[in-house]
Amino acid sequence: MPMPLWWGQINKRVFNPRAIAGGKWPVLTHVGRTSGATYRTPLDAYPVDDGYLFVLVYGSRSDWVQNVLAAGAAQLRVDGRDVELAAPRLVGETEAFQALSAEVARPPRLLRISEFLRMDLVAG
Repeated sequence: MPMPLWWGQINKRVFNPRAIAGGKWPVLTHVGRTSGATYRTPLDAYPVDDGYLFVLVYGSRSDWVQNVLAAGAAQLRVDGRDVELAAPRLVGETEAFQALSAEVARPPRLLRISEFLRMDLVAG
C-alpha cells in the first residue's frame, strides 16, 4: 500500500511549498477538477520515450492525480523549461519499469507502490 493520504496532506501544506521555492524539483501545474484553481505540485518526474513517468507515492487517489486524469493534460516545469503533457494514464509496475532507464532507482519494495502515471509530450 502506498503512503497514507493523510501524510500527503501534511506534505502538501508543509514540504511542497519549500520544494517549489527551492527550484530543484520538477513542478507539475494542473487544474483542480472541482475548484478550477491552478495548483503546482513538486514531483519526481522521469523522462521516458515521448513523455514522462510519475511514481505515485500516495497512489492514484491523490488529488493531483485525480486532477490530471480529469483534465487530460498538465504542464511540467523541469530543468528550467516548461513542457506540455497530455493523455494521462495509469500504468502498472511492469510497464513503468520497462519504460524507465536502468539508471533510475526503483521505489523501495517496502512502499508497495504499484501504480504510476504516464503522460505524453504534446508536440509543439
